[in-house]
Amino acid sequence: MANLSQMVESFEADYRLGDTEMDETHRAFLVLCQQTEIAKGEAFAQLFERLFQHTREHFAAEEARMAATAFSSLQEHRADHQRILGEMDRFTQRVKTGRSSMARAWLSDTLSRWFDLHARTMDSALAAHLKANT
Repeated sequence: MANLSQMVESFEADYRLGDTEMDETHRAFLVLCQQTEIAKGEAFAQLFERLFQHTREHFAAEEARMAATAFSSLQEHRADHQRILGEMDRFTQRVKTGRSSMARAWLSDTLSRWFDLHARTMDSALAAHLKANT
């Protein structure tokens, strides 16, 4: 699987869904992940918190669009979001106490793999639904 830098570089070919709002949000998410991954010390903690805030806003906006267009997979999609937010919250709490090594590893491995799969499956289906229903 590609690392975060490669994911950012290949965004147009691999992750562009054709929905401007989703594409802009997803690109910003990946760039913020990449910036956080390479940050050191206090900068990592600040960027990880910013990533958590961005992700909460990202998911809330997506879920609002799903609800507004009666997306049939809203509950499943929301549950996937909630799982990631729960993990991010736990890691954010650890980072705030100076314990960032596990958060860094999770970001580089688990979160990037999750985004790759989520974007190609759940978000791809959502983008097609939005195109047909807006």
